[in-house]
Amino acid sequence: MKFKYFKSDGADSGEKDVDNFPSLEDGKGIDALRQCVIAVHANQRQGNASTKVRSEVRGSGKKIYRQKGLGVGRAGDKKAIQRRGGGVIFGPRPRSYTQKLNKKIKLLALKRALIDQATSDNILLIEDWKVSESKTKLVQSLINKIVPNGKKVLAVDESFDHQFTLAARNLSVAKLGRAQDLSPLDVVQSDQIILSLKGLDVLISKLSNEGSN
Repeated sequence: MKFKYFKSDGADSGEKDVDNFPSLEDGKGIDALRQCVIAVHANQRQGNASTKVRSEVRGSGKKIYRQKGLGVGRAGDKKAIQRRGGGVIFGPRPRSYTQKLNKKIKLLALKRALIDQATSDNILLIEDWKVSESKTKLVQSLINKIVPNGKKVLAVDESFDHQFTLAARNLSVAKLGRAQDLSPLDVVQSDQIILSLKGLDVLISKLSNEGSN
């Protein structure tokens, strides 16, 4: 598969052919990717919403009105579920929304996400991520050369030096990600993904090694 290739200063250097980029059959991994995205969002839920049943509502348990003669129907106590301030029936209770996925599902989802982005020409390659000074405008200028209209750019490398991390931390249109920690959700939520050559090697190695286990 061929990708657009850029030098470290953002200069266009044509295309680079990556023979060992992962591949899948058409449609394979779509359901795994859907499950993975749902699981990530579910695991972010706190699950602490809580309501009180009638036994937990504070107040008297005395019958409000006598049973007959007042024309107001048969009313129980103030804790009844149909009354304002009473208990809640079948309301939310503290619970865990955690979903667990095995490694094969996560691997398949990551492959599917990367292949979809590559097919849409949203993955680009850069020689290396580096700047001369820890200034945000340098990183912004570099990214603008590569993707002038990028709004959600994911910069991926094996590791970023401290100077580059400081320069990129205030960018609103881009975020940094280590290749070994990349998740399917990171890939899906990005409009453009710019991989360094080292980051690409780490990512491909991760996919091939886990796939052989």
